[in-house]
Amino acid sequence: MKTLKHILLIAFAIPFFTSCGYNTMVDKNENVDASWAQVENVYQRRADLIPNLVNTVKGYAEHEKETLTGVIEARSKATSVNINADNLNEANLAQFQQAQAGLTSALSKLMVVMERYPDLKANQNFMDLQAQLEGTENRIAVERKKFNDATRDYNAYIKKFPRVIYASWFDFEKKPYFQAEAGSEKAPKVEF
Repeated sequence: MKTLKHILLIAFAIPFFTSCGYNTMVDKNENVDASWAQVENVYQRRADLIPNLVNTVKGYAEHEKETLTGVIEARSKATSVNINADNLNEANLAQFQQAQAGLTSALSKLMVVMERYPDLKANQNFMDLQAQLEGTENRIAVERKKFNDATRDYNAYIKKFPRVIYASWFDFEKKPYFQAEAGSEKAPKVEF
């Protein structure tokens, strides 16, 4: 009789543990990590384009050194902030976003400087670099959205009952989202 109880207990316990969602939590966690790696990839692409853009502008706008230096310094700060997917938390993501926001701001100033030089805007090298940078900015937006989608899927999965219990047992924790930069809800002013 005891053996029958053990067999029945095992028979009922196996489906319980195989359907706890552990493997799915691992898959979703890996998806978030892979999405984060792609976000870093497109930010790195942007960082790699900047020296070429700065050097092209430098030849035309020698007296705009302050702006060019600002872009170079912002790039240096942005590329120095690296987050491993295992250390992805609210504070680290905020630090990463702040560094990237500084670079975005410096690039905006550089674009304003470039508007002052019609010869520069006609330069094919510059036009190619500007198009690549614009394309990269679009890629960044797409990859950030994919990251947030993967994070939402993962976070929702681990919060649902009964997986919330298993998630806490196996240390599956909530992942942070990319947040909009402060002030991004306001349209920029364009003055001529």
